[in-house]
This record gives sequence, structure tokens and C-alpha cells, in this order.
Amino acid sequence: MRPIVIELTRALFPLGEVVITANAHARLDPVDVKHGLGRHARGDWGEVCEEDRELNDLSLREGSRLLSVYRSGDERFWIITEWDRSVTTVLLPLDY
Repeated sequence: MRPIVIELTRALFPLGEVVITANAHARLDPVDVKHGLGRHARGDWGEVCEEDRELNDLSLREGSRLLSVYRSGDERFWIITEWDRSVTTVLLPLDY
């Protein structure tokens, strides 16, 4: 499988190492994952609730964990970037 290249020219924070759970890898469309990672890095948090949106905006300033929620077909998936921006994980809610 070829690696997915993600355009991060307007990224608000570094993604660090990007990893994906085996379950998410098997069930998600790689194009949707790529698109989600780009949106996440630009601060478009997807389908999070208003409270999580506000927490993410605060986390950008204070250096806490970031969470986004997107869809790939009928599957919802999460993207989480750790507080130190060392790792970003793509996963399904069942994988958490």
C-alpha cells in the first residue's frame, strides 16, 4: 500500500507521527482519512459537540489533547492528537 500524503500548508499544529488502528485501517476509506487529517490539522473539528469544540480551541492555546470526529461512509471515526503533538491517532470509537 502506498503512503497517504497529507497537505498541511495551513496546519495550526504539528500532527507528529500519524498512526491508525488496525480496525480503522480495515474499515475506513483512505481518502476520507486523508481528508479528515487535513481538516483536523486546520482546526476543523468535524462533528464534535460544542463543548468539545470549545475545549479543542482552548487546547490549541494551552497545549492539551485535540479530538475531531468525521465520517467515512456510515462509519464515524475519531482523530486524536496528543497534548505534546508527538502522535496523532486515527481510530474508530470501538477502538478507544
